[in-house]
Amino acid sequence: MDAHARAAVRRARADKPLRLGLIGFGAIAQSLVQCLDASLASGDIDIVTVLVRSPRQAIGQSSTLSKTVFTTQIDHFLQHDPGLVVECAGHSAVRDTCPEILSRGFDLVVISIGALADRGVEERLRAAAEGSSGRLTLPSGAVGGLDLLASARLAGLDSVRYVSRKPPAAWKGTRAEHLIGLEKHTRAIEIFNGNARDAALQFPQNANVAAAIALSGIGFEKTEVTLNADPQARGNEHSILAEGIFGRAELHVSGNPLPQNPKTSWLAALSLARAVLNSRARVII
Repeated sequence: MDAHARAAVRRARADKPLRLGLIGFGAIAQSLVQCLDASLASGDIDIVTVLVRSPRQAIGQSSTLSKTVFTTQIDHFLQHDPGLVVECAGHSAVRDTCPEILSRGFDLVVISIGALADRGVEERLRAAAEGSSGRLTLPSGAVGGLDLLASARLAGLDSVRYVSRKPPAAWKGTRAEHLIGLEKHTRAIEIFNGNARDAALQFPQNANVAAAIALSGIGFEKTEVTLNADPQARGNEHSILAEGIFGRAELHVSGNPLPQNPKTSWLAALSLARAVLNSRARVII
């Protein structure tokens, strides 16, 4: 295919709405829909199908997706030919559905990056992407600086340390609630100290950032992680310290949580929206 033919194909695709498929329709997916409101209203993006456990409940939560097909069956979901699939449903969805979606050649964005702390899941996803035309995108989620880590890695990273501070409410419903008794403490208390793999596996709802940092930098085993419950935390706070041949970098993010889910930062939904918009953009920063 020559340059003119490739340009014609790109123009044809750009003239059509992006057919978007969502896996899950909880707090992150609903926030993503809000973030994409302008593109949905203009017709640039069309959410054609949503894969959920309970279509009736999901439909009741959405008044803006009246033409969207909600289904529990992956075959039915993929029959609607989404140009891009976005996972918003947690580690089990990544494990159970995402390898098949990639292997069938569909492009996929995964926000539950902590699922890749399971070596088997990571291997299956990579094999599915490499063995098909499907492309796997891992967005930055609730933190920044991943481009810096990935760039610095090319020259050599010596160490990467990640520290998380979240209010006690963000840890409710996790194993931290049983480990330390969240209501008993008025000062910051350490919940976990170890490597990124153990953090992501032990706290799947709270340590997706740790996995994203590990994958961008020096890997799960070498990335040091500390997780804290802190009544004084100003939202969900994330700090990264990296050192290597490039020099030294420190990054701190204090993100507001999603109103519907204090375990998740608003930035997670915004990073998904950016990944969706970038999938069609001609200029990407």
